Amino acid sequence: MMPVEGTIKEWLKARSAIIGLALAVGVALGASGCASSDAAKALNPDSPSKMFADADMLMSKGKFDEAAKKFEDVDREHPYSPEARRAIVMAAYSYYKGGKLPEAVASAERYTTMHPGTKEAPLAHHIIASSYFDQMKTPDRDQEATRKALKQLKTLKTRYPDSSYAKKADNRIRLAEDMLAAHEMEIGRYYVDKKNMVAAINRFKVVVTDYQTTAHVEEALYRLTAAYLALGVTPEAQNAAAVLGHNFPNSKWYKDSFALLQEQGLSPAVSSGSWMAEVLQGPSSSQPPAQPAAQPEPPAAQPPQQPAPQSPPQPLPPLSLGGPPAS
Repeated sequence: MMPVEGTIKEWLKARSAIIGLALAVGVALGASGCASSDAAKALNPDSPSKMFADADMLMSKGKFDEAAKKFEDVDREHPYSPEARRAIVMAAYSYYKGGKLPEAVASAERYTTMHPGTKEAPLAHHIIASSYFDQMKTPDRDQEATRKALKQLKTLKTRYPDSSYAKKADNRIRLAEDMLAAHEMEIGRYYVDKKNMVAAINRFKVVVTDYQTTAHVEEALYRLTAAYLALGVTPEAQNAAAVLGHNFPNSKWYKDSFALLQEQGLSPAVSSGSWMAEVLQGPSSSQPPAQPAAQPEPPAAQPPQQPAPQSPPQPLPPLSLGGPPAS
């Protein structure tokens, strides 16, 4: 017969094992319940239309960063829904409105890569162009953002000419090209000050060939005239002045160019072998280059001054601009 003490020990040992097993089962069931809850939540999120509406509501309240993340959730959790595609470009727009320009560019570029040619593609390119346009710096600074903005604006005009964004791009294209031309002029003048005429000519030539519609082309042609004369390359100096006189005969820059040539007994003339001839006539023209006016028009003669009239003996009546008579 087993002693009583041994029986109690065996019973306590069995009881501890039963309690441990019960605790383990409880923990396992609890963990299983949490996992089931998380899985259910992951498999059954809000509908894409509700998530899109929530993100749109955040945008209307000015919570752009939260809205962008919510739009990204739509694409991540419902990648094949009709709302997912538009959510990508709306995330980009939200980032842009919130001033997070690099994030706006990244999101919009993702859209143009995944969904080119779709109805939201013009908006995506517009967001990219606007993000870079807003980062444009003054002409004396780096113009990488300006070049990227100009590229996107021209893409809008080329690929989506009928979109509302393309129609609004014209003025920005002019501003971007003017900024790039001004940048080239800044560098060109710097090289002139340093007496590096070859480097200066290369900069002024870019303005003449690539940015002919900007306000800087007149000065660029004058600077080319002066730089070529400084190097002793008189035919190209005559060519530059000829192009300037042909296109801008009343420009002060042409008058100054003409004066520089006259000091050396020269006059404007275009030679057919010069790159200037193509600038003047266009590369497809078979006609000989046109010549500018031989000499800029002199300033109009000023009429001789008349003696100042004497003051009238009586006060003058009040000046009337069509209003009620003075009381």
